Amino acid sequence: MVTPTKPAASAPRKRSDKADSDKRWVYQFAEIDEVERLVDSWDKVRSLLGGKGAGLFDMTRSGVPVPPGLTVTTEACNAYLARGNKFPEGMWDQVLEALKGIEEKTGKKFGDPKNPLLVSVRSGAKFSMPGMMDTVLNLGMTDAIAEAMVKLTDDARFVYDAYRRLVHMFGSVVMNVDDDVFEHYLSEVKKSRGFSSDTELNADDWFGVTQEYKKRFEEQVGEAFPQDPLRQLHLAIEAVFKSWNGKRAIDYRNAAGIAHNLGTGVNVQTMVFGNMGNKSGTGVAFTRNPSTGEKKLFGDYLMNAQGEDVVAGIRTPNPISQLENENPEVYAQFLDIANKLEKHYREMQDVEFTIENGKLWMLQTRDGKRTASAAVQVAVDMVDEGLITKEEAVLRIKPDQVLQLLHPHFDIEAKAAAVREGRLIAKGVNASPGAAVGTAAFDADVAEKWGKSGRSVIMVRPETKPDDVHGMLASKGILTSRGGATSHAAVVARQFGVPCVCGAESLEIDLKGRVLCVGDVEVHEGDTISIDGGAGEVFVGEIERVEPDFMHEVNLRKLLDWADDIRSLGIYANADYPKDARRAREYGAEGVGLCRTEHMFFQEERLPIVQAMILSEPNSEEEQRQLDELEKFQHDDFYGIFKAMDGLPVIVRLLDPPLHEFMPQHEQLALRAAGLRLMGDRPNDLKRIEELMVAVEGLQEFNPMLGLRGIRLGITRPAISRMQVRALFQAACKLVLEGVRVHPEIMLAVTNTENEVRILRETIEEIAEAMFAHYGVRFEYKVGTMIELPRAALIADRMAQYSEFFSFGTNDLTQTTFGISRDDAEGKFLLHYVEHGLLEENPFQVLDEDGVGALIRMAVEKGRGQRPDIEIGICGEHGGEPHSIDFCHRAGLNYVSCSPFRVPIARLSAAHAALKHKKVSILEDK
Repeated sequence: MVTPTKPAASAPRKRSDKADSDKRWVYQFAEIDEVERLVDSWDKVRSLLGGKGAGLFDMTRSGVPVPPGLTVTTEACNAYLARGNKFPEGMWDQVLEALKGIEEKTGKKFGDPKNPLLVSVRSGAKFSMPGMMDTVLNLGMTDAIAEAMVKLTDDARFVYDAYRRLVHMFGSVVMNVDDDVFEHYLSEVKKSRGFSSDTELNADDWFGVTQEYKKRFEEQVGEAFPQDPLRQLHLAIEAVFKSWNGKRAIDYRNAAGIAHNLGTGVNVQTMVFGNMGNKSGTGVAFTRNPSTGEKKLFGDYLMNAQGEDVVAGIRTPNPISQLENENPEVYAQFLDIANKLEKHYREMQDVEFTIENGKLWMLQTRDGKRTASAAVQVAVDMVDEGLITKEEAVLRIKPDQVLQLLHPHFDIEAKAAAVREGRLIAKGVNASPGAAVGTAAFDADVAEKWGKSGRSVIMVRPETKPDDVHGMLASKGILTSRGGATSHAAVVARQFGVPCVCGAESLEIDLKGRVLCVGDVEVHEGDTISIDGGAGEVFVGEIERVEPDFMHEVNLRKLLDWADDIRSLGIYANADYPKDARRAREYGAEGVGLCRTEHMFFQEERLPIVQAMILSEPNSEEEQRQLDELEKFQHDDFYGIFKAMDGLPVIVRLLDPPLHEFMPQHEQLALRAAGLRLMGDRPNDLKRIEELMVAVEGLQEFNPMLGLRGIRLGITRPAISRMQVRALFQAACKLVLEGVRVHPEIMLAVTNTENEVRILRETIEEIAEAMFAHYGVRFEYKVGTMIELPRAALIADRMAQYSEFFSFGTNDLTQTTFGISRDDAEGKFLLHYVEHGLLEENPFQVLDEDGVGALIRMAVEKGRGQRPDIEIGICGEHGGEPHSIDFCHRAGLNYVSCSPFRVPIARLSAAHAALKHKKVSILEDK
């Protein structure tokens, strides 16, 4: 589910100071048992302590070498924010008390030069957000303590290396000093000394750097670097709390779907030092390869370094495997701990460690972030290893990870480089996922011409229309400056798996000049651009891509087979052509839930016939002549689709859109007529254009989407519906004679009354019987209703009298329920509503359960009350959206239908829904 784009300003309710003072805000790492007595699940432990804190507590209990520490809870963070950035009553006293416990365990004392304790202060939310919040190392260091530590360690280089790091991190993280203030000076020092690495600097160098850092700190902050360790700690904890609402953290949560009200824990931990010489070091490792999922320790380390050196890339690290040669004993211990942690958590772990003078310390364990490919590999392998069940494996894979595997995507490093180079020029709606690179083409004809010649094309338009389909199909990507996630461009793009970015409003597209502009950047027709349909991003130039292949995704297919055994919802696909049907079946579809016959009419060789049919008088010989020509095409279409789906149901929707969509625009005709009049030498062409103009004028409606379309068109111009039904039954009968199993279902669109359905049903039955008699075969078929209008849902019991199935067209049902035009709404105000919390989600992307969902539930109940065995599904864009699929499971639908490319996502999401609500029902039974 998409989370709000702005964080909650405060916790839900402000506690009284008395209640705050009685609350436990701080726990030591050794107090895991006490925490578990307060909450009843490990998930709640993670919610309270944060993921990092929970891992440290658990490792401490297990006997893993963890430096002692304390955690300030996520509840304290929320209370701090709710109180206007003030610690809750009693929290600071609890920090000081817990600090005494750390001092007892370490034998050191915070702020005491005789035996000083230094600590790190790190964030740790419930869900991992790497690098999004703040960390401060070596906290507690002061001038006096530095001098004392030099005497204690006899290592001035180590001490002032640690001190300068604290000044830098404290300045940038706590006091918001620009990193360049410190980094630029350090670069100058190394340059003046002729050094390339920090490790080449000696004790005097680091002493001088520390002094300069403190000077620069005072210049930037307006006060000296604090020499009171407790003040350092106080300010650092505050900085971590504040970082929860930092921009990068908010952006990350929005992208990752993490709620904004969770808060972060703060982990205060005894410092162990990897920069104490060549017997010390630090590193980060994964128990399996996070890119491929290979069961092999993967990571990096550096000797004589602190953690940020590895993460920030300050020095080039060594592969973790090299540690086995450098320090076999430590490596063996580390490998043993890593394996035990993975088995304990039954999940791939991301661990941080430090080696201090040859002793290994574990600083973190958490579930490791990984690529989609690695996630599937790890899940399948862990089932094979007996670590997890098939059900757990299915739940571990997110639908968007399947999406990543099935669409071309940009190489991560290449895309990051393009961003750094300033080649990201626009952002829009992430309408259809995948990565595309091609030359910009500004109309459908050029796109088709270039595409057929073998060029990779990205069609660029202000918006697309149905007669642009030929260019869209020839393109590798689609880019528009207007429209939203359910605009024509988006719907068609998803149907055919074409990456698409819609509504990139910063683009100024000059169709006449064949150029798009963004600020000072110009992209001319023929220039290369790249689009990321999953992120809604537009780049100039080419970005390297990685191409997937479903049939070669062995692990994904295995996991989806497990999902099929779990789910109860059927998964159908929207397919208009035989090739779509074959692809849908390859991806695991169990039928075609929507075959849109109008898309067949838009093909280049058919459109003139359709237009001639429209221009003819209804029920005339000319109309019938044109329909006879179209019937041949329709027969071949149905024959191919039924054959491709041998043995599976195919739901065919009779002609739906208003007839004007098949005609040229009136303005274009008027311009052509004006030109012909000026020339004066082509009277026949002029006459034909003028006749077209009259016909187009006659077809114009004030609101065509609520006008003469769907079943209304089938009733007022019955010859069109009769032609389609006849072609369907002819194709099906021939296939039965060839031994193919057919299961056609005929769907009537834009229905409002049961009488409309009754009339068309009688026509269908009449033609079916005639065809059965002619071919000498008989097979089962169904007639059903597409519910797109609220009235149809309200009288679903009456509709069910003549319908053997319902299919909810949730795109139009959403429009008619909300009373808004989706294209206009998304461009004008709908995204604003979502961003400002007026709507929780875009209802055209995630099904609106309160309104549209209520109508669906009512229709299901009424329909099954009239006809208990009625088949019910949805065929709108929501059929491939995980949260909407969850609703369909709960509403008791039989199936969902989506584009072929989203079938694997729907299979997984339906299994997630079944498992999720199976757990709920079990808990309710208990």
